[in-house]
Amino acid sequence: MPWVQLKLHIASPQAEQLEEVLLELGATAVTMTDAEDQPLFEPPLGTTPLWDNTIVTGLYPAETDTNQLLTQLESRLGKTPKPEYKLEILDDQDWSRAWMHDFKPMRFGQRLWICPSTYEPPEPQEVNILLDPGLAFGTGTHPTTAMCLTWLDEHPPVGKTVIDYGCGSGILALAAAKLGATILWAIDNDPQALLATRSNSEQNGLSDRIQTCLPEQFATQQTDLLLANILAGPLHELASRFAGLVKPGGQLVLSGLLEDQAEAIIQTYRPWFDISLYRQQEEWVCLHGTRKV
Repeated sequence: MPWVQLKLHIASPQAEQLEEVLLELGATAVTMTDAEDQPLFEPPLGTTPLWDNTIVTGLYPAETDTNQLLTQLESRLGKTPKPEYKLEILDDQDWSRAWMHDFKPMRFGQRLWICPSTYEPPEPQEVNILLDPGLAFGTGTHPTTAMCLTWLDEHPPVGKTVIDYGCGSGILALAAAKLGATILWAIDNDPQALLATRSNSEQNGLSDRIQTCLPEQFATQQTDLLLANILAGPLHELASRFAGLVKPGGQLVLSGLLEDQAEAIIQTYRPWFDISLYRQQEEWVCLHGTRKV
């Protein structure tokens, strides 16, 4: 199946806003990569760096009306000039590999690295994850993913059981496994995400610890840690489900939330969890909770 790929060059302050716009306009996936071969090293605490000049790439179904897409994009940007762009037609294999020409290794916290498989890890002695997201979202560049990865680096789940709910590329499950988790379930309603997670698990030698399944296929099993980097609506709907999946005293990490959505989610989860803000990056937030005994 072919895809329409829209690449836009933009300065980093506008990159995340543009990512949201592309998703609102129907993008199946969005990635952000370096436009100028600028290295990224250890970010300051509480920050998620982007390159000064960033390529934001949106993937759309082949039947997308590109003229209408560009018109809608220009309308959403308002007075902001439309960035330099390029439209391409790609098949599945083209898309799954093309982003890796620009995606560079990134470090989260003190010792956790996400590296495209085409690179040698910059610090082999640290915790390295080789990542090929394919068509599934999740490279670590978005603040919501970065905050979850930083939490895992600060709280290694050694010997724990973990659920990555809404796993995307499997990036959080992979990180938890590399940081010592023993049994992990990666759950997503998108079969492409499960395929990407299985591929990435095999590439990192973690297939024996990470099991993938659709939500309706998951047999209820309580876990020590549940990670969910999804959206506010599903997080609200899944509150009682998540409460049943986390052991008393177990941990919950929620992200994918905007600042003005956080308090409502906190109130939704409060009957079951002692929950509060873990970290905020720009308008995005990450929450941490402990299951009440």
